[in-house]
Amino acid sequence: MFGTSDQHTPDVLGESPRVIGHYVGEESGPLVVVIGGIHGNEPAGVLALEQLFDLLKEEPLVNPGFTFRGELLALRGNLEALKAGRRYIDTDLNRIWKTPVRPPEDPYPSTEARELDGLLAAIENALRETPASELIMLDLHTTTADGGVFAITSDDNPSLMLAAELGVPVIKGMLSNLQGTTLSYFRQPQFDFDQPSRAITFEAGAHNDPESVDRALAATVNLLRSVNCVSKEDVSTHHDDVLRRAKAGAPSLLELIYVHRLEKSNRRNFRMRPGFRNFQPVQQGTLVADDDNGPIAAPCSGYMLMPLYQEQGEEGFFIVEAYDPYLAY
Repeated sequence: MFGTSDQHTPDVLGESPRVIGHYVGEESGPLVVVIGGIHGNEPAGVLALEQLFDLLKEEPLVNPGFTFRGELLALRGNLEALKAGRRYIDTDLNRIWKTPVRPPEDPYPSTEARELDGLLAAIENALRETPASELIMLDLHTTTADGGVFAITSDDNPSLMLAAELGVPVIKGMLSNLQGTTLSYFRQPQFDFDQPSRAITFEAGAHNDPESVDRALAATVNLLRSVNCVSKEDVSTHHDDVLRRAKAGAPSLLELIYVHRLEKSNRRNFRMRPGFRNFQPVQQGTLVADDDNGPIAAPCSGYMLMPLYQEQGEEGFFIVEAYDPYLAY
C-alpha cells in the first residue's frame, strides 16, 4: 500500500492552510485526527501528512479493492511558527490546550492562542459532522537530539495497547507531568465527545533528519491499520521495517521518572552538554547540563530522553526507565 504518486481523486475534501486533507471513507469507522507541526521547527509531520494524502489519492487507482473505513483529518499545527521555523512565536502551543481557550469577547492573548482556536475549530467541525464510533488523535513531533523513535500516551490500557501496535518504545507517565498538551486535552473528562477517544504522540527522530519524515509517515499508516481504517493486506511491510530500524534497542515500555523543568528566568542560560541522545543510558550523578547555578547532574539513573539542544523549550531533559508491570503493584 501507499506508493508515491501525484494523482488525485475526489475522496479528498476541500483544503485550507490549516487543513492538509480530510479523507472520508466508504464505510463507517473512527475519526482519526493527525496533527503535524504543533512546533514550528518540526516540519517532518507536516511533510509526512502531505505525502500520505498523495498516496491515498493514488491507492484506489492502483488497488481497485482498496477500502477506507472512517475518516482521516490531517492538520497543520502552528502556522505562524512553521513559517518562521521556530518552536513557537509567543508561547508553547503544546502547553496551552485547555478549556476554554479564551472568553469570546477577549482578544487573543498570544499567537498560539489564535492557532489553538483554529485547530479546535477544525476538529470540532469534523466532530459535529462525523458518524464516527471513536476519536483517535495522533500528534507528530521530532526532537532536538538523535536517537530512537518512541510514542507517548496516557496510561489507560486502550491507549497503551494502540501505541504498542506502532512497534516502537512507549513512554507512560508523561501526562501527569506535562500540562496543557494535546494528549491531556483529549483525555480530560470535560472534553465533550460522546464516543471513546484515544490519543498518542509520536516522536519521529531528530528535527534535521530527513528520515524523520519517513518515520512519521510509517507511524501514521500503521496507526490507520491498527484502528482498521485500512486493511492489513493493503499496508506494505516497508512501514514496519522503517520503524523497526529506528527503535535504538530501547525497552518496549518505559516510564517517566524525572523531568528537568526550566525556570523562565534561567531558560536562556540552560545548556545541555553535547553528545546526549534519546535512550542513552545515564547514571545518577553524571553531569549532563549547565545553567547559571553551575553544573547539573542526573538525579537518578535511567535513559536520557529529549535533551534540549535549542533555545526554546520548557524542559531541559527527561529521564525514563524500563517499566515492569509486575513491580508496579
